[in-house]
Amino acid sequence: MDVGDHAAKAGHVPVMLGRVLEILTPALTRPGVGDTGRAPVYLDATLGMGGHAEALLGAVPGLRLIGLDRDTTALERSARRLAPFGDRVTLEHAVYDQIPDVLARLGVPTVDAVLFDLGVSSPQLDEADRGFAYSYDAPLDMRMDRTQSLTAAEVVNGYPPAELARILREYGEERFAQRIAAAIVRERGRAPLDSTRRLADLVRTSIPAATRRTGGNPAKRTFQALRIEVNDELDSWRRALPAALAALPLGGRVAVLSYHSLEDRVTKQVLAAQAADTTPPDLPVPLPEHEPRFRLLTRGAELPSDEETTTNPRAGSVRMRAAERVREAT
Repeated sequence: MDVGDHAAKAGHVPVMLGRVLEILTPALTRPGVGDTGRAPVYLDATLGMGGHAEALLGAVPGLRLIGLDRDTTALERSARRLAPFGDRVTLEHAVYDQIPDVLARLGVPTVDAVLFDLGVSSPQLDEADRGFAYSYDAPLDMRMDRTQSLTAAEVVNGYPPAELARILREYGEERFAQRIAAAIVRERGRAPLDSTRRLADLVRTSIPAATRRTGGNPAKRTFQALRIEVNDELDSWRRALPAALAALPLGGRVAVLSYHSLEDRVTKQVLAAQAADTTPPDLPVPLPEHEPRFRLLTRGAELPSDEETTTNPRAGSVRMRAAERVREAT
Protein backbone atom coordinates (compact mmCIF):
# COMPACT_ATOMS: atom_id res chain seq x y z
CA MET A 1 0.00 0.00 0.00
CA ASP A 2 1.47 3.40 -0.94
CA VAL A 3 1.52 6.46 1.30
CA GLY A 4 -1.50 8.09 -0.32
CA ASP A 5 -3.68 4.99 -0.02
CA HIS A 6 -2.58 4.53 3.56
CA ALA A 7 -3.46 8.13 4.42
CA ALA A 8 -6.89 7.80 2.88
CA LYS A 9 -7.61 4.55 4.70
CA ALA A 10 -6.22 5.98 7.95
CA GLY A 11 -8.85 8.73 7.80
CA HIS A 12 -7.19 11.63 5.98
CA VAL A 13 -9.44 14.59 6.78
CA PRO A 14 -9.61 17.51 4.34
CA VAL A 15 -8.88 20.86 5.96
CA MET A 16 -11.94 22.86 7.13
CA LEU A 17 -14.21 20.39 5.34
CA GLY A 18 -17.40 21.36 7.13
CA ARG A 19 -16.89 25.05 6.48
CA VAL A 20 -16.03 24.45 2.81
CA LEU A 21 -19.29 22.52 2.38
CA GLU A 22 -21.21 25.25 4.17
CA ILE A 23 -19.74 27.95 1.93
CA LEU A 24 -19.92 26.21 -1.46
CA THR A 25 -23.10 24.10 -1.30
CA PRO A 26 -25.51 27.08 -1.61
CA ALA A 27 -23.91 28.00 -4.95
CA LEU A 28 -24.37 24.44 -6.21
CA THR A 29 -28.00 24.12 -5.10
CA ARG A 30 -29.31 27.66 -5.75
CA PRO A 31 -32.51 28.14 -7.79
CA GLY A 32 -31.94 27.64 -11.49
CA VAL A 33 -29.07 25.20 -11.02
CA GLY A 34 -29.72 21.46 -11.11
CA ASP A 35 -33.46 21.81 -11.64
CA THR A 36 -33.31 23.08 -15.23
CA GLY A 37 -31.42 20.25 -16.83
CA ARG A 38 -28.01 21.82 -16.25
CA ALA A 39 -25.91 19.95 -13.73
CA PRO A 40 -24.14 22.15 -11.17
CA VAL A 41 -20.40 22.34 -11.85
CA TYR A 42 -17.75 22.35 -9.12
CA LEU A 43 -14.16 23.18 -10.03
CA ASP A 44 -11.62 21.79 -7.57
CA ALA A 45 -8.50 23.62 -8.74
CA THR A 46 -6.16 21.80 -6.34
CA LEU A 47 -7.62 18.31 -6.23
CA GLY A 48 -4.94 16.69 -4.07
CA MET A 49 -6.27 13.55 -2.41
CA GLY A 50 -9.83 14.36 -3.50
CA GLY A 51 -11.32 14.67 -0.03
CA HIS A 52 -13.22 17.93 -0.55
CA ALA A 53 -14.37 16.73 -3.97
CA GLU A 54 -15.63 13.41 -2.62
CA ALA A 55 -17.64 15.16 0.09
CA LEU A 56 -19.28 17.60 -2.33
CA LEU A 57 -20.08 14.87 -4.87
CA GLY A 58 -21.76 12.95 -2.08
CA ALA A 59 -23.65 15.97 -0.78
CA VAL A 60 -24.97 17.43 -4.06
CA PRO A 61 -26.93 15.04 -6.33
CA GLY A 62 -25.94 15.30 -9.98
CA LEU A 63 -22.93 17.49 -9.27
CA ARG A 64 -20.28 17.51 -11.98
CA LEU A 65 -16.67 17.77 -10.81
CA ILE A 66 -13.79 19.22 -12.80
CA GLY A 67 -10.66 18.44 -10.81
CA LEU A 68 -7.24 19.94 -11.58
CA ASP A 69 -3.84 19.06 -10.19
CA ARG A 70 -0.30 19.52 -11.43
CA ASP A 71 0.80 16.39 -9.56
CA THR A 72 0.17 13.28 -11.68
CA THR A 73 0.46 11.02 -8.64
CA ALA A 74 -2.32 12.98 -6.91
CA LEU A 75 -4.51 12.63 -9.98
CA GLU A 76 -4.00 8.86 -10.07
CA ARG A 77 -4.95 8.49 -6.41
CA SER A 78 -7.95 10.78 -6.69
CA ALA A 79 -9.16 8.90 -9.77
CA ARG A 80 -9.32 5.73 -7.68
CA ARG A 81 -11.01 7.49 -4.79
CA LEU A 82 -13.62 9.18 -7.00
CA ALA A 83 -14.25 6.21 -9.33
CA PRO A 84 -17.65 5.42 -7.71
CA PHE A 85 -18.99 8.72 -9.10
CA GLY A 86 -18.36 7.62 -12.69
CA ASP A 87 -18.80 10.13 -15.47
CA ARG A 88 -19.66 12.93 -13.04
CA VAL A 89 -15.90 13.31 -12.60
CA THR A 90 -13.46 14.91 -15.05
CA LEU A 91 -9.81 15.10 -13.99
CA GLU A 92 -7.20 17.26 -15.72
CA HIS A 93 -3.43 17.47 -15.39
CA ALA A 94 -3.07 21.25 -15.15
CA VAL A 95 -1.83 24.11 -12.97
CA TYR A 96 -4.60 26.30 -11.62
CA ASP A 97 -3.63 29.31 -13.72
CA GLN A 98 -4.65 27.23 -16.75
CA ILE A 99 -8.32 27.34 -15.71
CA PRO A 100 -9.46 29.32 -18.83
CA ASP A 101 -7.74 26.86 -21.18
CA VAL A 102 -9.16 23.81 -19.40
CA LEU A 103 -12.72 25.15 -19.34
CA ALA A 104 -12.53 26.18 -23.00
CA ARG A 105 -11.26 22.74 -23.99
CA LEU A 106 -14.06 21.04 -22.06
CA GLY A 107 -16.70 23.39 -23.45
CA VAL A 108 -17.69 24.62 -19.98
CA PRO A 109 -18.36 28.39 -20.04
CA THR A 110 -19.02 28.82 -16.32
CA VAL A 111 -18.63 26.92 -13.06
CA ASP A 112 -20.81 27.35 -9.98
CA ALA A 113 -18.23 26.88 -7.24
CA VAL A 114 -14.45 26.84 -7.04
CA LEU A 115 -12.11 25.65 -4.30
CA PHE A 116 -8.39 26.35 -3.97
CA ASP A 117 -6.61 24.38 -1.23
CA LEU A 118 -3.17 25.89 -1.70
CA GLY A 119 0.32 24.82 -0.68
CA VAL A 120 1.98 21.43 -0.50
CA SER A 121 -0.20 18.36 0.05
CA SER A 122 0.19 15.77 2.78
CA PRO A 123 1.40 13.00 0.42
CA GLN A 124 4.00 15.32 -1.07
CA LEU A 125 5.35 15.99 2.41
CA ASP A 126 5.14 12.34 3.44
CA GLU A 127 6.99 10.95 0.44
CA ALA A 128 10.68 11.37 1.24
CA ASP A 129 11.85 11.20 -2.36
CA ARG A 130 9.82 14.30 -3.33
CA GLY A 131 12.28 16.47 -1.40
CA PHE A 132 9.71 18.83 0.15
CA ALA A 133 10.47 18.02 3.78
CA TYR A 134 13.59 18.87 5.76
CA SER A 135 12.79 16.01 8.14
CA TYR A 136 13.91 13.42 5.54
CA ASP A 137 17.19 13.07 3.68
CA ALA A 138 16.20 13.09 0.03
CA PRO A 139 17.21 14.54 -3.33
CA LEU A 140 16.56 18.28 -3.63
CA ASP A 141 13.55 18.07 -5.92
CA MET A 142 10.39 19.89 -4.67
CA ARG A 143 8.53 19.63 -7.99
CA MET A 144 4.78 19.34 -7.57
CA ASP A 145 4.64 18.40 -11.24
CA ARG A 146 7.39 15.86 -11.83
CA THR A 147 7.05 16.29 -15.58
CA GLN A 148 8.60 19.78 -15.36
CA SER A 149 12.37 20.26 -15.55
CA LEU A 150 13.29 22.82 -12.86
CA THR A 151 14.19 21.30 -9.47
CA ALA A 152 15.33 22.77 -6.16
CA ALA A 153 18.81 21.36 -6.82
CA GLU A 154 19.05 23.42 -10.00
CA VAL A 155 18.00 26.54 -8.09
CA VAL A 156 20.52 26.22 -5.24
CA ASN A 157 23.37 25.15 -7.52
CA GLY A 158 22.72 27.42 -10.47
CA TYR A 159 21.13 30.70 -9.39
CA PRO A 160 23.39 33.76 -8.86
CA PRO A 161 23.94 34.76 -5.19
CA ALA A 162 21.78 37.89 -5.43
CA GLU A 163 18.88 35.94 -6.95
CA LEU A 164 19.13 33.26 -4.26
CA ALA A 165 19.03 35.93 -1.55
CA ARG A 166 16.01 37.60 -3.18
CA ILE A 167 14.08 34.33 -3.31
CA LEU A 168 14.83 33.54 0.33
CA ARG A 169 13.90 37.06 1.42
CA GLU A 170 10.70 37.45 -0.65
CA TYR A 171 9.32 33.92 -0.72
CA GLY A 172 10.59 32.70 2.64
CA GLU A 173 10.46 36.02 4.52
CA GLU A 174 13.91 35.00 5.76
CA ARG A 175 15.77 37.81 7.52
CA PHE A 176 19.10 35.99 7.18
CA ALA A 177 18.64 35.51 3.44
CA GLN A 178 21.98 37.10 2.55
CA ARG A 179 23.92 34.91 4.97
CA ILE A 180 22.20 31.72 3.84
CA ALA A 181 22.70 32.54 0.16
CA ALA A 182 26.40 33.20 0.75
CA ALA A 183 26.75 29.90 2.60
CA ILE A 184 25.01 28.05 -0.25
CA VAL A 185 27.39 29.58 -2.79
CA ARG A 186 30.44 28.62 -0.71
CA GLU A 187 29.19 25.07 -0.21
CA ARG A 188 28.24 24.46 -3.83
CA GLY A 189 31.74 25.62 -4.80
CA ARG A 190 33.08 22.57 -2.98
CA ALA A 191 30.49 20.09 -4.25
CA PRO A 192 26.96 20.41 -5.66
CA LEU A 193 24.22 20.61 -3.04
CA ASP A 194 21.97 17.67 -3.84
CA SER A 195 20.25 16.55 -0.63
CA THR A 196 17.67 18.01 1.72
CA ARG A 197 19.72 17.13 4.80
CA ARG A 198 22.84 18.91 3.57
CA LEU A 199 20.81 22.00 2.80
CA ALA A 200 18.94 21.92 6.12
CA ASP A 201 22.21 21.53 8.04
CA LEU A 202 23.78 24.37 6.07
CA VAL A 203 20.87 26.69 6.82
CA ARG A 204 20.99 25.84 10.51
CA THR A 205 24.70 26.64 10.81
CA SER A 206 24.20 29.88 8.85
CA ILE A 207 21.74 31.31 11.37
CA PRO A 208 22.83 32.78 14.74
CA ALA A 209 22.58 30.32 17.60
CA ALA A 210 20.19 32.51 19.59
CA THR A 211 17.74 32.55 16.67
CA ARG A 212 17.94 28.79 16.21
CA ARG A 213 16.52 28.21 19.68
CA THR A 214 13.07 29.56 18.81
CA GLY A 215 10.59 29.39 15.95
CA GLY A 216 10.86 25.75 14.94
CA ASN A 217 13.22 24.29 12.36
CA PRO A 218 15.38 27.11 10.94
CA ALA A 219 15.26 25.51 7.47
CA LYS A 220 11.49 25.94 7.21
CA ARG A 221 11.60 29.37 5.53
CA THR A 222 14.34 28.36 3.08
CA PHE A 223 12.46 25.23 2.02
CA GLN A 224 9.25 27.25 1.59
CA ALA A 225 11.07 29.79 -0.59
CA LEU A 226 12.64 27.15 -2.81
CA ARG A 227 9.33 25.31 -3.19
CA ILE A 228 7.56 28.50 -4.25
CA GLU A 229 10.30 29.28 -6.78
CA VAL A 230 10.43 25.77 -8.25
CA ASN A 231 6.66 25.62 -8.70
CA ASP A 232 6.10 29.30 -9.60
CA GLU A 233 3.43 29.30 -6.91
CA LEU A 234 2.88 33.00 -6.29
CA ASP A 235 2.87 34.19 -9.90
CA SER A 236 0.57 31.29 -10.82
CA TRP A 237 -1.72 32.24 -7.94
CA ARG A 238 -1.87 35.88 -9.03
CA ARG A 239 -3.15 34.67 -12.41
CA ALA A 240 -5.35 31.84 -11.13
CA LEU A 241 -7.68 33.61 -8.71
CA PRO A 242 -8.86 36.30 -11.17
CA ALA A 243 -9.35 33.56 -13.79
CA ALA A 244 -11.53 31.57 -11.38
CA LEU A 245 -13.59 34.64 -10.47
CA ALA A 246 -14.16 35.36 -14.14
CA ALA A 247 -15.63 31.85 -14.60
CA LEU A 248 -18.27 32.30 -11.88
CA PRO A 249 -21.85 33.26 -12.82
CA LEU A 250 -24.18 35.31 -10.65
CA GLY A 251 -24.47 33.45 -7.34
CA GLY A 252 -21.28 31.46 -7.95
CA ARG A 253 -18.84 31.14 -5.08
CA VAL A 254 -15.11 30.68 -4.48
CA ALA A 255 -13.32 29.48 -1.34
CA VAL A 256 -9.57 29.71 -0.76
CA LEU A 257 -7.51 27.89 1.86
CA SER A 258 -4.07 29.49 2.27
CA TYR A 259 -1.20 28.26 4.41
CA HIS A 260 1.23 31.17 4.55
CA SER A 261 0.98 34.96 4.56
CA LEU A 262 2.17 35.45 0.98
CA GLU A 263 -0.68 33.40 -0.51
CA ASP A 264 -3.22 34.94 1.84
CA ARG A 265 -2.07 38.48 1.02
CA VAL A 266 -2.70 37.92 -2.70
CA THR A 267 -6.11 36.39 -1.93
CA LYS A 268 -7.08 39.31 0.30
CA GLN A 269 -6.04 41.92 -2.26
CA VAL A 270 -7.82 40.28 -5.21
CA LEU A 271 -11.06 39.64 -3.34
CA ALA A 272 -11.07 43.09 -1.73
CA ALA A 273 -10.70 44.74 -5.14
CA GLN A 274 -13.62 42.71 -6.53
CA ALA A 275 -15.78 43.54 -3.50
CA ALA A 276 -15.15 47.30 -3.69
CA ASP A 277 -17.39 49.98 -5.15
CA THR A 278 -15.25 51.86 -7.67
CA THR A 279 -17.58 54.84 -8.17
CA PRO A 280 -15.43 58.00 -8.26
CA PRO A 281 -15.53 59.57 -4.78
CA ASP A 282 -16.72 62.97 -6.04
CA LEU A 283 -20.00 61.56 -7.38
CA PRO A 284 -23.05 61.78 -5.09
CA VAL A 285 -24.52 58.34 -5.87
CA PRO A 286 -22.97 54.95 -6.72
CA LEU A 287 -22.88 54.10 -10.41
CA PRO A 288 -24.32 50.68 -11.27
CA GLU A 289 -21.37 49.77 -13.48
CA HIS A 290 -19.00 50.50 -10.59
CA GLU A 291 -20.83 48.53 -7.92
CA PRO A 292 -19.01 45.55 -6.33
CA ARG A 293 -18.85 42.40 -8.44
CA PHE A 294 -18.46 40.14 -5.39
CA ARG A 295 -19.41 40.12 -1.74
CA LEU A 296 -17.11 38.66 0.87
CA LEU A 297 -18.47 35.62 2.71
CA THR A 298 -15.88 35.65 5.48
CA ARG A 299 -15.02 38.41 7.92
CA GLY A 300 -11.33 38.70 7.23
CA ALA A 301 -9.54 35.37 7.16
CA GLU A 302 -11.35 32.59 9.00
CA LEU A 303 -9.33 30.23 11.17
CA PRO A 304 -9.99 26.56 11.89
CA SER A 305 -11.49 25.56 15.19
CA ASP A 306 -9.26 24.55 18.10
CA GLU A 307 -10.73 21.07 17.84
CA GLU A 308 -9.66 20.75 14.20
CA THR A 309 -6.13 21.96 14.78
CA THR A 310 -5.81 19.41 17.56
CA THR A 311 -6.98 16.47 15.46
CA ASN A 312 -5.67 17.63 12.07
CA PRO A 313 -2.19 19.22 12.42
CA ARG A 314 -2.11 20.36 8.77
CA ALA A 315 -4.94 22.77 9.58
CA GLY A 316 -2.78 24.67 12.06
CA SER A 317 -1.68 27.43 9.67
CA VAL A 318 -4.72 27.60 7.36
CA ARG A 319 -6.58 30.82 6.60
CA MET A 320 -9.87 30.73 4.70
CA ARG A 321 -11.42 33.48 2.55
CA ALA A 322 -14.51 33.19 0.36
CA ALA A 323 -16.66 35.34 -1.91
CA GLU A 324 -19.86 35.22 -4.02
CA ARG A 325 -20.53 36.94 -7.34
CA VAL A 326 -23.31 39.52 -6.90
CA ARG A 327 -23.02 41.40 -10.22
CA GLU A 328 -22.61 40.04 -13.70
CA ALA A 329 -19.28 40.66 -15.41
CA THR A 330 -19.40 43.52 -17.90
